[in-house]
Amino acid sequence: MPPPIPVFLVPYNPEWPRMAAAHSARLRVLGSVLVRVHHIGSTSVPGLAAKPIIDLMPLVTNLTDLDRERSRVEALGYSWHGEFGIPERRYCALSDVAGNRVAQLHFFAADSPHVVRHVAFRDYLRAHPEVASDYEKEKRRARDLHPGDSHAYTDEKAPWIRDAEAKARIWLDAQQTMRRRGRV
Repeated sequence: MPPPIPVFLVPYNPEWPRMAAAHSARLRVLGSVLVRVHHIGSTSVPGLAAKPIIDLMPLVTNLTDLDRERSRVEALGYSWHGEFGIPERRYCALSDVAGNRVAQLHFFAADSPHVVRHVAFRDYLRAHPEVASDYEKEKRRARDLHPGDSHAYTDEKAPWIRDAEAKARIWLDAQQTMRRRGRV
């Protein structure tokens, strides 16, 4: 398990999507095991303050195939941490030469229910700036309570996120229903 890190929130950086794309491109070393890569987390939401760490959700054919390719991920400089508290996930972290975490990978099988949860949350925040603003307030509150412990920070804001994820899923289902009916 990686140790907790201090929590620094910075204003949205318009370079984050480009940085995410560059990290995503490096994952092509996984070949046919890699299905797709989503940029998730706060750095994927325009205008949202965030820890300056790019979160990616690479989707793979299955975790057994990914586990066989572990050395390729580690050769890119990522530390491999296994499930790290979320079943059916492989978590990896990349730090710069100064030891600052710069990117995190949350690998899931392409058919994992976690995929919809993460994508719905991201897209919900993108489509609802007022909710993104509320989330930023929650992040600042959690940071103020736990400035030196990213694990406690994450735990502190977890109830807010669970509530927002439930609303995001309802919103996503409504969007999909409207698309099927030709209304969007």
